[in-house]
Amino acid sequence: MMKEVGRGETLASDIDDDEEEDDRETLIPQNSTKPISDSNHFEALNIGDDLDFRRHRRCLGGLKDKKRYILAILFPLVVVLVYVTVDFGRLFGVSSIWDVKFVGGSSSIDRMRESELRALYLLRQQRLGLVLLLNSGSGSNETIVGSNSSDSGVGSVGFERVKSEIYKQIDMNRQIRQVLLSADKDGNVSESGVDDEDSVIPVCRKADQNLFGRKTIEWKPRSDKFLFAICVSGQMSNHLICLEKHMFFAAILNRVLVIPSPKVDFQFNLVLDVDHINKCLERKVVVTYEEFYELKKKNLRINKFICYFSSPDHCYLDDDHVKKLKDLGLSMPKLESPWQEDVKKPSKRTVQDIEAKFSSDDEVIAIGDVFFADVEKDWVVQPRGPIAHKCKTLIEPSRLIILTAQRFIQTFLGRDFVALHFRRHGFLKFCNNKEPSCFYPIPQAADCMRRVVERANSPIVYLSTDAADSETGLLQSLITIDGKPVPLVTRPPRNSAEKWDALLYRHGLDGDPQDSGFSHSENLGAKGWVGLIEGATHQSWPPPYSGIEDAGSRREGFLNFCFHDWVIKVEAMLDKTICAMSSAFIGASGSTFTEDILRLRKDWGSASSCDEYLCQGEVPNFIAEAE
Repeated sequence: MMKEVGRGETLASDIDDDEEEDDRETLIPQNSTKPISDSNHFEALNIGDDLDFRRHRRCLGGLKDKKRYILAILFPLVVVLVYVTVDFGRLFGVSSIWDVKFVGGSSSIDRMRESELRALYLLRQQRLGLVLLLNSGSGSNETIVGSNSSDSGVGSVGFERVKSEIYKQIDMNRQIRQVLLSADKDGNVSESGVDDEDSVIPVCRKADQNLFGRKTIEWKPRSDKFLFAICVSGQMSNHLICLEKHMFFAAILNRVLVIPSPKVDFQFNLVLDVDHINKCLERKVVVTYEEFYELKKKNLRINKFICYFSSPDHCYLDDDHVKKLKDLGLSMPKLESPWQEDVKKPSKRTVQDIEAKFSSDDEVIAIGDVFFADVEKDWVVQPRGPIAHKCKTLIEPSRLIILTAQRFIQTFLGRDFVALHFRRHGFLKFCNNKEPSCFYPIPQAADCMRRVVERANSPIVYLSTDAADSETGLLQSLITIDGKPVPLVTRPPRNSAEKWDALLYRHGLDGDPQDSGFSHSENLGAKGWVGLIEGATHQSWPPPYSGIEDAGSRREGFLNFCFHDWVIKVEAMLDKTICAMSSAFIGASGSTFTEDILRLRKDWGSASSCDEYLCQGEVPNFIAEAE
């Protein structure tokens, strides 16, 4: 049986997020009412008309004894008010004259039901008004503070806060109606259509990709010019973003991009479909390091370093990484930069800036880590990216991972599910150093989650998290809709009875080393062991440039590396893929893991109008003091 809550492995590094927020505001709904025609109402109007007529007649006679008639008018109104609002039978615990039928022939029970129906009507009007207000702003990124504001981010946060408050009011409305309807044990009221307005709430519709007018650049590289990709900052998500930006630079400079060696970076071909990139461009635009080595093994060098960043270090490279590059057998020139550029304060740059400063006739150049580079950001964030191609996206998970994600969804989740990236490990200190903080108490996070799940009308949530069981357990206990718990599902441990992960297992990318065949047993033999490595990595082992003569002697080191690094990276990419296929996604503000999921959803066309950061537009209701 699959567990519902637990730990999922996610690898995410953090980038600053510029969302700001002020105190939350409470929306005051407008109650527009409609007259209800019934016998009691009719007789009350007759009484008022009669009194008005008599008062008019007395006034014509000289307006005598005005105080007496004012009291005569007010007294029946006070009696009616007390009659409607006070249940004397309950107050004194005995039957009273209030239990008998009134002039109109209605019992106290009927009058109670009438009041309930009227309250339900008013709540329905409130709900419709709030929905109209919400729909008037949906799909728009207009700022609340006005077009003349110098900080459009403030306006965006303001709009998100208004949306958040509207959803809260709608949710409160639903809860009030449920309380009122609970008095009707037979459920007749709900059958009358009072709750039909739930369908008016905007569902999580597909977001418009808006591909019209997309700005792109053609990538037509010279086959003898290379850009050597170097990515060093953060974890895998950061490196994927860095690699994507390197592709943009290579397209601008008309160069073939060299994927980093696994000796100095991640094993990208285990999680990415490198050949997919070339197919989408219908030409050779990317080569692996192994292919580059075969082409240049007689003159393996980087001819020129043109460092994008000059501070804090040229190319954002430390001595350790420089040593790793040299250990590959690469000859390296001096690291130089054409301008002053600080990682902490990157300047906005254009395509023309890159062409002017980084064009070169040298055969192989490198520009260092460009994760923090800010070049034509409006191009980069477009659906499908800044490069012209025929696919949905250039950088996507490998085919094995996509198929495994689809099988997991078919096995456990189904078509309609919400995915949550719930980043917790190391996030408390990181978020509290931001303004506002992005680390939310579990009860507040649960409330934010529940609102999205309700809007998405999804029966289940996929949880990608590094949180402890104590946190996920509490979160699970607090996620309820209509009194029913919403299951939080994580990937279960390897189970031979389950076949959803069989593809990864057969390729040695999942499970236990013993089960996968990577055994310490001599029965496997060095030749068989090497065969398994080649099957898992799709390359010969040992690589010719590695200096490893005896593959069998490196068995222990390989096992530790593979199952404490490769498998974790594969599982992280699997988590991303499942989240990218959800009907709605809740991300962690400040996490590049979340940002990569949002990129995939945008490119694949799976992005939803309900996609948002956890508790977007809110501040944590409690924040710890700084150390």
